[in-house]
Amino acid sequence: MIFRGGAPGGSELNGFLDTGSRITGELRFEQAFRVDGAVDGKVVSDGELVVGEQGLVEGEIDVATVYVSGTVRAKVRAHRRIEITSGGKVYGEISTPSLVIADGAIFQGRCLMDRAEKPESPAVLRAMPAKSSNPASP
Repeated sequence: MIFRGGAPGGSELNGFLDTGSRITGELRFEQAFRVDGAVDGKVVSDGELVVGEQGLVEGEIDVATVYVSGTVRAKVRAHRRIEITSGGKVYGEISTPSLVIADGAIFQGRCLMDRAEKPESPAVLRAMPAKSSNPASP
């Protein structure tokens, strides 16, 4: 699948790394960024990352959404969704509430999916039922 003119989620691309180009270090962007070259390092955004068919990302990814048609060798955290298309390859640890793996895609690694809200404030913790110390209790 080739994404041209924008990201699959409808965002306008505000960055592009073409085939034959390489970035080493940290990449930050706002809406959507397409990688057809190579990124070695960390990718951070609240937007969408598109790894094109010739794209390669190695290191760490922390974004809202990732669409992979190329190769990713990284620890990936996607706050909304990870989609691996039929030609995409992902090797590493991924964490996301929504994962789509198309027929023909490759995923090797570990996946953590958690949609449950985590208690973060003392008020939420107080509202949760206490666990019983009696082993016979459910």
